[in-house]
Amino acid sequence: MVFKRAVYIVAARRTPFGTYGGKLKDFSATHLQELANRAVIKQAKLSPEAIDSTIVGNVMQSSSDAAYIARHAALRAGVPIHVPALTVNRLCGSGFQSIISGGQEIQLGDSNIVLCGGTESMSQAPYAVRNIRFGTKLGQDLKLEDTLWQGLTDEYAKVPMGITAENLAKKYNVTRQETDQYALQSQQRWKKANDQGAFKDEIEPVKTKGKKGAEESFDTDEHPRPQSTIETLSKLPAVFIKDKGTVTAGNASGVCDGAAAVIICNEEALKKHNLQPLARVVAYHVSGVEPTLMGFGPVPAIENLLKKTQKQVSDIDLFDINEAFAPQFLSCQKVLKLPNEITNVNGGAIALGHPLGASGTRITANLVYELRRRQGKYAVGAACIGGGQGISILLERV
Repeated sequence: MVFKRAVYIVAARRTPFGTYGGKLKDFSATHLQELANRAVIKQAKLSPEAIDSTIVGNVMQSSSDAAYIARHAALRAGVPIHVPALTVNRLCGSGFQSIISGGQEIQLGDSNIVLCGGTESMSQAPYAVRNIRFGTKLGQDLKLEDTLWQGLTDEYAKVPMGITAENLAKKYNVTRQETDQYALQSQQRWKKANDQGAFKDEIEPVKTKGKKGAEESFDTDEHPRPQSTIETLSKLPAVFIKDKGTVTAGNASGVCDGAAAVIICNEEALKKHNLQPLARVVAYHVSGVEPTLMGFGPVPAIENLLKKTQKQVSDIDLFDINEAFAPQFLSCQKVLKLPNEITNVNGGAIALGHPLGASGTRITANLVYELRRRQGKYAVGAACIGGGQGISILLERV
């Protein structure tokens, strides 16, 4: 859909991303989203009373209060009780979906200002014992299920997400050497961007407890490994296809914790509240693809987005496709013919990590600020989605 009414992004912030079992492991997804919400409200210099709706993307539902996540994160950030809240789950596209759904509310005239976001605490994903609520038989061997690992397998297609990436590597002739080289590029681009302070516009520091209990300010993504070399990456074993596989722990997205938020509004609210537009959400597209090739989703999502908006790849200044797996990204890049110099310019999920529900919002925020730094006009963010989907969004600097 191409938005007929202007939808402006007026604030965009995120927490730093914590690695699995790292600095944010004791923060629930609700708490993380509260922190991101507070950060964007502060950045926009907007009273929470002006917000008409809140929408949050979340996938794992990993905490005991997860069913209430959008509502609780909003209330805890000072949003008034009368303001409705919605939690959305389009898996890895949930962070994008929150912005799209907010934009739809603005198109319909239901809302003028929407607080959108995405959050995930993968560290808090619980273990579960199934089918014991109504009792167990003597001698029954109960199985403890890792809900995090189980959730990374598509039970319909009967394949783990990693195998879908291997399927793409085979179909599009992506080699192990190419995947490792790309993973190294992601780490190096993150390091360069971080050293230049590129993430300061988007990251809101989080107060954490150090090893000795002292309060610390956590302000830098924890997962990146900028010290990586092609030699260390090439020595890592393939995870899903022994010996001949391409996917390793070094060239796949990191399991992480984090949250992000943006505030979007219409023209009327922009003027009424004296808000400063950072970018405009122009259009979006969501596509379905073969589940065993789920990583291919960004291709039809981007192709149809460009078709809807009468744009070509050459009209776009920046692309950012979520790096679920290096062979998945490289397959999409190859088919779409995306120039490497304008694609994932600050590194991606291989370096930063991929807190499922938060990544789409994180990508949007980064593109907003990178467009401004480069004085570009258009940017496209996209992600593949488990189960076989792709999602994309077109942004314009204003």
